[in-house]
Amino acid sequence: MAATPARPLDGPPRLRTSPTAQVLRQTRPAAVLVGLLAAAIAVWECYKALGQAAGGRIPGTSVPLPVATDDLAMPHVADILGSLFEPVRTGVGMTLGSYLVQQAMVTLQESLAGLLIGALAGVALAMIFLQAGLLRRGFMPWVVASQTVPLVAIAPMIVIWSGKAGLPGSVAVAAIAAYLAFFPVTINTLRGLQSPAPAQVEFMRSIAAPPAATLWYLRLPAALPHLFSGLRLAATASVIGAIVGEVSAGTGNGIGRGILNFTYYYSTGPEKLFAAVLVASLAGIVFVQAIGLLESFTLRNRQR
Repeated sequence: MAATPARPLDGPPRLRTSPTAQVLRQTRPAAVLVGLLAAAIAVWECYKALGQAAGGRIPGTSVPLPVATDDLAMPHVADILGSLFEPVRTGVGMTLGSYLVQQAMVTLQESLAGLLIGALAGVALAMIFLQAGLLRRGFMPWVVASQTVPLVAIAPMIVIWSGKAGLPGSVAVAAIAAYLAFFPVTINTLRGLQSPAPAQVEFMRSIAAPPAATLWYLRLPAALPHLFSGLRLAATASVIGAIVGEVSAGTGNGIGRGILNFTYYYSTGPEKLFAAVLVASLAGIVFVQAIGLLESFTLRNRQR
């Protein structure tokens, strides 16, 4: 009797998913996002309707609501979205949406420059702290303390210093963004460089690998997921830093200047300020998602 061929040891059989299940899995994040946006809009409009119906007070009491619900304090969502398709100023053909997108692109360019500078500084600082424990113990408290200083106090100093050096305002904005971006990159990269198991480090020592080889072939690959976690946090911080820097530096472009300009005319067009804040938030989300796509591409061959 012929022997039954052995089944190859290729692991347990994989369950096949239907095309419908795959589509649902791929569209689930978008559906969750749309649901959250719809819920936020519903809460906004319900709160506004409740406040106007109750005269700006909590129903059944004389306690005023924490946020006023008149059209000046809380415009309707439809008015905010509709203002994006209106002219940015009387007699100007450009719509508010087009203007805000252009200004957001300027801010994202400055944020990207600040993120790159902050990331390079953060990785370099993490490597120094890894090799020099004395420096890490001595300077890490100062690195942490640097993030407790209010940005509104640091930004004017950076703007003045760059102006004295004859540098354009965009350089000061990028420097402010880098100031906020380097901290999460430093902390997460240092944690990643220290993440290899002691047995792996001892193996590199047992084969007489120099410290540079251990860093390049063991510690840096292990630190990549931690580095991208820090980059996502740094991307958000760099956008905030760029917006604050644009306000402090007095640059003529950027979403920060747009927000400041619409603040001056808030009483006549509050929906424009809310639209500018909305576009600024979307710009930050796009920036962080771009870092996420870069992470997925870089770590695509790693097992989760």
